[in-house]
Amino acid sequence: MRKTKELDEKDCVILNLLQENCRMSLTDISKKVGLSIDSVKKRIKRMIKDNIFFPKIQLRPRNFGFKNIVDIKIKLHNYSEKDIKEFIEYLKENPNVAEIFSISGDWNFSIVIIAKDAIDLGRIAGEIRNKFSKIIDTWSESLTTCVYKFENYDMVKLMEKKENE
Repeated sequence: MRKTKELDEKDCVILNLLQENCRMSLTDISKKVGLSIDSVKKRIKRMIKDNIFFPKIQLRPRNFGFKNIVDIKIKLHNYSEKDIKEFIEYLKENPNVAEIFSISGDWNFSIVIIAKDAIDLGRIAGEIRNKFSKIIDTWSESLTTCVYKFENYDMVKLMEKKENE
């Protein structure tokens, strides 16, 4: 069983601050959490090392010409382990596939495709569906029209809830 990483309240506040502004200075963070700059820097390095988070930028595809962000649910059938590996590798190599999730429930995969327009989306989806027509049983698309919350975690509240359970 994998051991859960222990976070204290100051770690949680640091994580919340970095989610709000990942470019916040160590000086500003240290003032807000009441720790020295060195302590904040050590905590951030430890959390990165412990895979609590990883620093990255979040792109906004619509702002650079990809107006269609489409969530696709895929149900497979008659597939082998080799088929799945080939399918995943193909999706990973496709620059228009932004996310790939293996999921439980009625669907096997959830992927996110970014496309310039409906014609581009049809081409991208068609290529995937044609290449893997032998194993794709059902395909359902939904266009993302607006994002209200995306991977934003209030770590202080989550840890408080965890402690109360």
